[in-house]
Amino acid sequence: MTNLKSFMSRQEMLGLLVVAAVLFVVMPLAMDIFRLNLFGKYLTYAFVAIGLVLCWGKGGILSLGQGVFFGLGGYCMAMYLKLEASTPEATAIQSTPGIPDFMDWNQITALPWFWQPFNSLTFTIVAIIAVPALFAFIIGTAMFKRRVGGVYFAIITQAIAAILTILIIGQQGYTGGVNGITDLRTLKGWDIRTDEAKYILYYVNGGLLIAVLLLSQIVLKSKLGRLLVAVRDQEDRVRFSGYDVSNIKIFVFCFAAVLSAIGGAMFTLQVGFMSPSFVGIVPSIEMVIFCAVGGRLSIFGAVYGTLLVNWAKTTFSETFPELWLFGLGALFIAVVLVFPNGLSGLYRSYLAPIVDRFIVPKGRKAEPDKSTPAAPFGADTTAKPAE
Repeated sequence: MTNLKSFMSRQEMLGLLVVAAVLFVVMPLAMDIFRLNLFGKYLTYAFVAIGLVLCWGKGGILSLGQGVFFGLGGYCMAMYLKLEASTPEATAIQSTPGIPDFMDWNQITALPWFWQPFNSLTFTIVAIIAVPALFAFIIGTAMFKRRVGGVYFAIITQAIAAILTILIIGQQGYTGGVNGITDLRTLKGWDIRTDEAKYILYYVNGGLLIAVLLLSQIVLKSKLGRLLVAVRDQEDRVRFSGYDVSNIKIFVFCFAAVLSAIGGAMFTLQVGFMSPSFVGIVPSIEMVIFCAVGGRLSIFGAVYGTLLVNWAKTTFSETFPELWLFGLGALFIAVVLVFPNGLSGLYRSYLAPIVDRFIVPKGRKAEPDKSTPAAPFGADTTAKPAE
C-alpha cells in the first residue's frame, strides 16, 4: 500500500476504483450483450485518449495522426485472424486455397512474405507493440531532433494519416483495400463471434485498460513525468538544464503509439474487422476530441470523455446523420473555449473539494493538486524572464 500511495493520491485511487466499478459492475449489469459489446468498442478508443493525455496534455505534443497507430495495431491482429480463417479447407473454392479471399480476388497466387510471420500468435502480439513503436520512433526522431513541434508537428502527423490511408486503399490485394480485412472468426480455434466470447473480450478489454491506467499513472508520477510537464511549460529551460528534450518527446510519443496500437488490436477482436476508415484524418481528429472532452490533463477523464462522445455519436447520428460531424466540431470548439480542461477540470473545480471532505481524515488537510493546468490550445506558454 505504501508503494501504491507513492504514485497515486487518494483522489486518484478513488478515480481508479470508480472506473473499475463502472466497467466491471455497472455496465455488465445495466446493459444487454449488444450494448455491452458496443461500449467495449468505445473502450478501445480510450487507449488512444490516454496516450493523448500523456502526449498532448502533459507533454504539449499535439498529434493528429493517432489513428495511424490504432490502425497498425488493428491490422496486425486482423492479419493473424484472417490467416487463421483462411485455411485450405475453408478456402477450397478459391483459385488459390490457403490465402485470404481478397488476395484471391486480386489474382495473387501466393501469400506475401510480410504476411507469413503472422501465422504465429506470439509474433503477432510482439508486432502489435513493436511495429507502431518503431514507426513512432522514426517519425519522432525525424521531427523532434530537428525541433519540429507545435502546429507543424500536428499537420505532419495528419498528413501521415492521410498517406497511410491512401496506401492501404491502393494496395487492395495485400490489405483488403477500402473494405479492409473482414470475416474474422476465431482466435486459436475459439469463436470470437459468440455472446460468451463478447463478454470475455469485454472484460479482457477492461482489464487491459485498468493496467494501462496504472502504468500511465506510474509514468506521470516518475521523474520522467515531471520532466514531461516541464518540457511542456518551459522547454528551453529544461534543455539548458542539460536534459535532451528530444529524447523525452520521442519516448512519450512512442509510448502513446503503443497504447493506441493495443486499443486497435482489441478493437479488431471486439468488432471482428479492421478497415482504413479507422486510420485516416477524421478518426484521428475524433480521438483528439475524446481526450479534450474528458480533459487532456486527466487519464481518468479521458476514459469518461471517450465513452461520452461515442455514446453521443451513436445516439445522435441515428437521428441527425448528416449533421453529426458539424456537432462534433462544435463540441471541440466549445470545450476549448468554455472549459479547456474538460470534464476532469469541472470535477476538480466543483466536486473534488466535496469528495475530499469524505476521504481525508479529520484534522488533516487535503493534498493540493500539484499538476500544472494546461493553457488553452494555441496559447503562448512561454514564461517571461525575471527582471
